[in-house]
Amino acid sequence: MLNESLLTVGSTSPFLPNTSIQFAWDSTSIGAFKTCPRLYQYTILEGWTPRDESVHLRFGIEYHHALEHYARLRAEGARHEDAVRGTISEILTRTTDFFPDESIKAGHYKNRHTLLQLVIDYLDHFIDDPCETYIKSDGTPAVELSFRFELDFGPINGNDRPYILCGHLDRVVNFNDQLFVMDHKTTTTTPSKHYFNQYEPNNQMTLYTIAGGIVLHSPIKGVIIRAAQILLESPNRFISGFTYRTPEQIHEWLDDLRTHLLNAEYYATENRWPMNDTACDKFGGCKFREVCSKDPSVRERFLRADFNQLPPEERWNPLRSR
Repeated sequence: MLNESLLTVGSTSPFLPNTSIQFAWDSTSIGAFKTCPRLYQYTILEGWTPRDESVHLRFGIEYHHALEHYARLRAEGARHEDAVRGTISEILTRTTDFFPDESIKAGHYKNRHTLLQLVIDYLDHFIDDPCETYIKSDGTPAVELSFRFELDFGPINGNDRPYILCGHLDRVVNFNDQLFVMDHKTTTTTPSKHYFNQYEPNNQMTLYTIAGGIVLHSPIKGVIIRAAQILLESPNRFISGFTYRTPEQIHEWLDDLRTHLLNAEYYATENRWPMNDTACDKFGGCKFREVCSKDPSVRERFLRADFNQLPPEERWNPLRSR
């Protein structure tokens, strides 16, 4: 049912030519559509973004990149101390422009200084990491793996082109003689049982489990979620959680996905993206909530007033290589 795709692409469009029918999907675009077709329209199709850079997004990207950089150096044989120095040097080079407004909560907790301290604390805390980076058959470490695989079905109007699922895995590890995908999260609250419950079920974690098994040709037990609680005083706090997927759960997710993608194709064909008004208050409130609360005739005016629209080549594209 699932096969690695041999499609050769750079930044090729994930849409069928001259349509809004998406054939290449990742967890971000699937998640947006599942949450609300209107949200998917505004973010994925039309590329509307807040005028100010998302502190949370930038912080998360830099944190993930730093830990991937360290894991790669260690897998290549670098000593811990050398890998730490190389990682810190990389952070300093990448974040010369990362100075958010520290007078607001987001910038107060997530800025260049707290990023450096969080990474240092993580590397100190896991100096004897029980999770070993998996080494692939070609001798390279399973770090920052891009994946792309075909489903056994495609858009009705796709001329037999199959759907493709894409994405990136931070790291695959061997823990207690079983393979897991490892994913990192940051939070300013204490990671409790309730915090980890949000990943069961979870769109992203299920896709990661499927993808890991396909990329490595070995069964993946699930995902290890390492949550970092950002504190204003060192050391920061780290708590790990596990989320597992059985073959039956994976089959169910893929079966449900078929229905979601069929709906997405229908909406694209009709050029009508209905609002899911039960999701407007989720995750602290949708960023487009004020726009959607306006009369349809004036919504674009409010979009242009409060958001920037990315040019087509800069919009979210699951096929774009890192």
